[in-house]
Amino acid sequence: MDHALVLARRGLGNVWPNPAVGCVIVRDGRVVGRGWTMPGGRPHAERMALDQAGPAARGATAFVTLEPCAHHGRTPPCAQGLIDAGISRVVSAMTDPDARVAGRGHAMLRAAGVAVTEGLRATRAAALQRGFLTRVTQGRPMVTLKLATSFDGRIATAAGESRWITGPAARRHVHLLRLTHDAVMVGAGTARADRPALNVRGLGSVRQPARVVIANGDIPALPPEDADHGPLWILPGPLPEALAELGRRGLTRVFCEGGGQLAAALLSAGLVDELVGHTAGLALGADGRASVGPLHLTALADAPRFALAETRPIAGDLFHRWVRL
Repeated sequence: MDHALVLARRGLGNVWPNPAVGCVIVRDGRVVGRGWTMPGGRPHAERMALDQAGPAARGATAFVTLEPCAHHGRTPPCAQGLIDAGISRVVSAMTDPDARVAGRGHAMLRAAGVAVTEGLRATRAAALQRGFLTRVTQGRPMVTLKLATSFDGRIATAAGESRWITGPAARRHVHLLRLTHDAVMVGAGTARADRPALNVRGLGSVRQPARVVIANGDIPALPPEDADHGPLWILPGPLPEALAELGRRGLTRVFCEGGGQLAAALLSAGLVDELVGHTAGLALGADGRASVGPLHLTALADAPRFALAETRPIAGDLFHRWVRL
């Protein structure tokens, strides 16, 4: 299952509106097939692993990071594919909350005589599937708020100079993070001031994330959709409705790189699921531009709280990731 979870991560940012799933098929102590959800959501992880295993799948055990689907879409149900291949046991990390599945995949397998074990590495699987789970249960994508700041939490000098607070290694890491999200989002102010490309650069030919601008007024022309730029969606506020619309369009993971106003609005509305920061070893002082706009808090108890999930140095900067409590 640990291997299957590693494989599943390859699909993050590439498979929406589908979940990123990994599958490993084992027979007689040997891996005979492995797969992960392919870009665009097809083929599914189980199908890829079964095709690799071939006849060796008969009598084998399949480890899957999410309950195999039980409904007909563009492809037949994965649960039926496992049955037809002669898989004797399925170990899944968690049940799929999608109403089209929601236990039906496990029930289909059991009805066909396949042994089913549920819940192995469930916590890790749920963390991996947070975007998909948020869309299914809350109707909106998971939101990651990214901030690149000085040690004292500033994103620019008083004059607006911000290139570059962090070093090239941290900036490359940002592109890796964009790659694991379905869309990159900014506000109208950032779009006007920076005319950002909002794409993934320097990592070869990749599936580009969608570009989302939250704006009620005019914004400058941004590059059209092409091989180097994902689709461009301009959405008005308020934010809960805009994110619900992104959920209806199938997005599961949104990477917000807007300015302080958008950051504050998302935090105030309780719409940030993860914080990621790249902090540099310099100070810009109180006259520098704050990374987060006013939250109008009257007590510490009202401040949005996050738990530290990861921290590590990236060249001369510090990366840290926080998960909402």
